[in-house]
Amino acid sequence: MQSTPRVIVVGGGLAGLVAARHLADDGADVTLLERRDTVGGRVRTHEQDGYRFDRGFQVLFPAYPAVRRELDLEALDLQRFTSGATIVGTDHRTVLADPRQRPELLPATLANSDVTLGDQLRLAWLWWELRRTDPAEFFDDERRPDTSIDRYLRQRGFSDRFIERFFAPFYGGITLDRSLSTSSRVFEYTFRTLAEGGAAVPAAGMGAIPAQLADRVWTAGGALETGVTVTDVSSTDRSATVTTADGETLAADAVVVAADPPTARELTGLESIPTGARACVTQYYALPDAVDLETGKRLLLNAVDDDAPNHVVPHSAVAPAYAPDGSTLISATYLGEPDHDETQLAERTRLALEAWYPDQRLDGLEMLRTDRIEFAQFDQPPGIHDRLPDARDLEGSVYLAGDYTRWSSIQGAMESGREAAQAVLEDVSQ
Repeated sequence: MQSTPRVIVVGGGLAGLVAARHLADDGADVTLLERRDTVGGRVRTHEQDGYRFDRGFQVLFPAYPAVRRELDLEALDLQRFTSGATIVGTDHRTVLADPRQRPELLPATLANSDVTLGDQLRLAWLWWELRRTDPAEFFDDERRPDTSIDRYLRQRGFSDRFIERFFAPFYGGITLDRSLSTSSRVFEYTFRTLAEGGAAVPAAGMGAIPAQLADRVWTAGGALETGVTVTDVSSTDRSATVTTADGETLAADAVVVAADPPTARELTGLESIPTGARACVTQYYALPDAVDLETGKRLLLNAVDDDAPNHVVPHSAVAPAYAPDGSTLISATYLGEPDHDETQLAERTRLALEAWYPDQRLDGLEMLRTDRIEFAQFDQPPGIHDRLPDARDLEGSVYLAGDYTRWSSIQGAMESGREAAQAVLEDVSQ
């Protein structure tokens, strides 16, 4: 065995960057190959005319264990959302806020017509219970049986109105599944994480996360090569090779495939890699100066309107550096793949905001950018996590890293990268 193992990581998303960093930290000779011009995978930020547009609406949950382990959160200068939401509909607007953060909104929360007192008590109890549960238990089938989020909430006794007007749009934004058919394991893990640490974005945009991880790869001695497409991966028991689109063949002691799920499945032929996708479309807008959505740093959740976006985000209220001085940046996210062009979607958003705020003039709403994301997450119905592949499921010296080996999240991606690196280091040392 070589004293310094040579490892190639295919894919520069969060999983690949974390894997490369841990491998390099442990003394491996690591090269990461990324087909795009920049690293980050699904987590990227585009800057234009003083605005910062994350690739679709994304947030960071700072209480994720892998996030705390892999990132310097202080250096990211996190800008935090206010827990809760403004629930909106035609001539209908209510506030649901965490009284620990905003005690002055307690009367409005208690008077919220979308949530009964029983719902609020059940919510508080769920908050208390899940915060005291070890996160590792949530994906343990023997300890916590899996079901859909919708069934889980109904079993917990939440009212139909609260489920439809709050949980459906709120978890529609997290899981891209307003029907709440996603695994309850995802709900429990994310709800606990939000209860512990809320949600935030880096001041410089979500792209600051992979940028920081890339810096750590370089600092540890790893190499990053962008603009390199890998077309084939093969392996024997003690070595592996990758072939690039330029016809170059690179040899290594091990290869970590950390590409997106469809690409990873194509490269490896492993059918247990999920390719069923959840899609979304996010549009960014400059809000007219005179318009005030009266939501502060809380999300706007669409309670009932099928033609309106699932949620609206007040980006510059949360993170002022997302917009030029004197400008207000918001975004609207539509779930799935709506059959409308950019102009039609912008008009739908304007009409929705005018219905929600009949006393405001929205004719000056300016559409700035549209991101159509066909594969934002892999589909996560109940039971899927028991069928996901493991880092070592491939024969020979090829390993997997990606959220599809854990669950679709930043936590899942980062944790999978660390696990793949550990598997490689254990095996090459034998």
